[in-house]
Amino acid sequence: MQRRSFLKNTAVAAGAGTIAAPSLAQAQATVNWRLASSFPKTLDTIAGSADHFVKRVAQLTGGKFLIRQFAAGEIVPGLQVMDAVQAGTVEIGHTPAYYYFGKDPTFAFDCAVPFGLTSRQQTAWFDQGGGRELLREFYKGYGIVNFMGGNTGTQMGGWYRKEIRSVADLKGLKMRVAGFAGRVMERMGVVPQQIPAGDVYAALEKGTIDAAEWVGPYDDEKLGLARVAPFYYSPGWWEAGPQLSFYVNAKEWDKLPKQFQAAIEAASYECHVVMQAEYDTKNPGALARLMKNGAKLRNFSKDVMDAAYKQSTQVMEEEAAKNAKFRKIYEPWKRFRHDQNQWASVAEATMQNYLISSGRK
Repeated sequence: MQRRSFLKNTAVAAGAGTIAAPSLAQAQATVNWRLASSFPKTLDTIAGSADHFVKRVAQLTGGKFLIRQFAAGEIVPGLQVMDAVQAGTVEIGHTPAYYYFGKDPTFAFDCAVPFGLTSRQQTAWFDQGGGRELLREFYKGYGIVNFMGGNTGTQMGGWYRKEIRSVADLKGLKMRVAGFAGRVMERMGVVPQQIPAGDVYAALEKGTIDAAEWVGPYDDEKLGLARVAPFYYSPGWWEAGPQLSFYVNAKEWDKLPKQFQAAIEAASYECHVVMQAEYDTKNPGALARLMKNGAKLRNFSKDVMDAAYKQSTQVMEEEAAKNAKFRKIYEPWKRFRHDQNQWASVAEATMQNYLISSGRK
């Protein structure tokens, strides 16, 4: 009898718990946020990641956490998203961290540095290799909590009006390239320009610049860059695995219920994976179309790559010597890169190189 009484009471308690959970969810007040993106809506993959994110957050919270997305220029220009989040103009932003290289080159580790980590390696470093902890400490000084927000994979080296056969061909070239890459390119004779995506085509067409890098075939095709600069170079050695970020205002983050915080964490991670998958799926077809329509595919020569690597290493070592915040991340990051490249050479690179060199389908 005591056992039956215990089971009955337990069932009643369990039933009460089942009823209480949705009641609590229904009692939660709706939270409304605004998200500023660094990208125009026409770039459906890179900008579409934020659209996917806001939909998933709403789904995961039963429609109680609603985030309205704004494209670049609708609230703030694409290069000012971090400032808007920091100031509380918007609660959240979607942006590449290296846009803020001018504030502190340390930001670049949350996106890409020259000859840095591939997409998989960047995800591994951030998620499991200590990167999240190092970057979160850095972002505290800006009142921001950062989350992975997508990765394009290794990008292309850009569009050029003329062929780049040697380092000498870079002298005096006006190029849309920013951050660390801009600093390295400058030492190689390039005149770097930082221009938002929406203005790149016009700048090339008018001759304001001689070359421009953006992302890769799928997005570059949308921008129409092949029509004004036909030589398409690879690889984008400055962006082996550029990671985008969701920036959340730290004060607004602290106000969120734990369930809503979990929704942001889950949705941002999902979007991170989806973006890479989309680019890997869409880029091959886009590259084939570009070449069919006149794009001239080229690889940077070994002397250009060697010069870029030498200058990149020198620039980063110089920054580490004078910037304690940069050095704190750079040293463990450099060890991680070394270990990852050692491991990649054993299995994955060997397998990939075999399939490519042998023409296996």
